[in-house]
Amino acid sequence: MTLTLRSVIFYRYSLMRILLINWRDIRNPRSGGAEVHLHEIFSRIAGQGYDVTLLSCKFSGAKTTENIDGIEVMRYGGESTFNLTVPWFLRKHLAHRVFDIIIEDINKIPFLLPWFFKEPPVMVLLHHLFGRVFYRETNPVFATYLYFMERLIPHVYRHCFIEVVSESCRDELLQMGMLANNISVVHNGLNTRFIEDQENKIPKEPGLIVYLGRLKKYKNVDHLIQAMTIVHEEVPGARLVIVGTGNRRQALESMTRALGLVEVVEFAGYLTETDKFRLLRRAEVAAYPSTKEGWGITVIEANACGVPVVATRVPGLCDAVIDGETGLLTPLGNPEAMARALVRLLRDTDERKRLGQNALMRSRSYSWEDTARETLQIIERIIGRKTNAV
Repeated sequence: MTLTLRSVIFYRYSLMRILLINWRDIRNPRSGGAEVHLHEIFSRIAGQGYDVTLLSCKFSGAKTTENIDGIEVMRYGGESTFNLTVPWFLRKHLAHRVFDIIIEDINKIPFLLPWFFKEPPVMVLLHHLFGRVFYRETNPVFATYLYFMERLIPHVYRHCFIEVVSESCRDELLQMGMLANNISVVHNGLNTRFIEDQENKIPKEPGLIVYLGRLKKYKNVDHLIQAMTIVHEEVPGARLVIVGTGNRRQALESMTRALGLVEVVEFAGYLTETDKFRLLRRAEVAAYPSTKEGWGITVIEANACGVPVVATRVPGLCDAVIDGETGLLTPLGNPEAMARALVRLLRDTDERKRLGQNALMRSRSYSWEDTARETLQIIERIIGRKTNAV
């Protein structure tokens, strides 16, 4: 794993070799936005002829190795121990391979690779920090472990280059003491499907509100369901479709029954990209009540369908939604305020269309091609600095 003269010569006369580390790959049933982000970027980089390998954990029915869109995926171990054994696996099974850079995709728990490897350089992809949100998602003991591990980031990765998806995440890292010159903001992209299919007109469904995302505590979907008690009273016929899976689904379904909203709130579960796209095209408004987000791929996907977004004014979402221009931001933890914002847009056709048109125009500035190009430029800058120093 050491950057030798051999690897320097290889870099100068051939395309670089990139090693990615992420808990999950795009085919893992539990993959989410972080995995979409990683795959969209590096499948494009691999498509340019770069050698890209992804190390992730196993899941039921998965092959040990396979090639997915040009990315060599290697799977080993389970999620409970994956972060603890990555350094061992690299030394035991990949020491014979020369990589020019390791890219850690930090999702909750860092792998702390700079502690174990001086070379090749480690670059970090980071969507958002969780902080005390951990205590909403798990028991206090495990939450404290996760919180402590996240607090190590400024100490372990202080001299690493970090790519973040939002200005909010950059600001949090700066507050933790990270070096400003080592942080780059590269926004998420947009699937070209959302742009190419605009000619296929799908009529809007009056009163349709959509939520897309995991069903986790910090996503606050319960607040959105509570808001629907007001929305349904003031806008007869309004309904909410919740798309996504997660460990909160059963509790949320119970809440829906207790509030008498079974005919108003639908749990659609997992949807294919095609079905998700069609649903968004039918929606009048999308809603995101999270405590925190990295940025919000689904926000821009909704925008690309001409759908304004009502979201909480929190890190990530305040970057993805321009308040009063592409949607409306509401205070965190205030279902009534979210309900009022939803009612406002459902009732005011002109305002809804204005925000939707602005959102559509803004979404055109995002593409995975641009995201991949900017990421590759950062990688090349890191590699260039390291090889020139040898």
